[in-house]
Amino acid sequence: MKNSQKGFTYPLTLCLLIIFLLFFSIEVEKLLSERKLAHESAVILQEEYYFLSSVKKFENQAQVSGTIPSKGTFGFQKGNMDFLADPPSGYVQRVSFTLRLHSGELVNGKGYFDTRSKKLIKWITY
Repeated sequence: MKNSQKGFTYPLTLCLLIIFLLFFSIEVEKLLSERKLAHESAVILQEEYYFLSSVKKFENQAQVSGTIPSKGTFGFQKGNMDFLADPPSGYVQRVSFTLRLHSGELVNGKGYFDTRSKKLIKWITY
């Protein structure tokens, strides 16, 4: 009882409480950053999957019809992929892809196709 009358217990309890809150806030911040990173990673993987699926569908259309379609849209569950093909220069044709997710994100990309083999040569997203 003498310690609490001289003021020893209250500062000790306050210091322990501050230390606990400090470590708790660090852990909460770490959890929030991990959740944000997981969400961003899922969105990036979804975008890459939509681009890959669109390129495969585009190649399939080109191989079936024999010509590369000039423009079109591929619908997905969480977004739409629009494409626009430029006139070919030599054996290479550039196709611009635009992904619009329902969440409001917009991603652009370019694909370079070989008109002889109807295959993708190069693929760039930005």
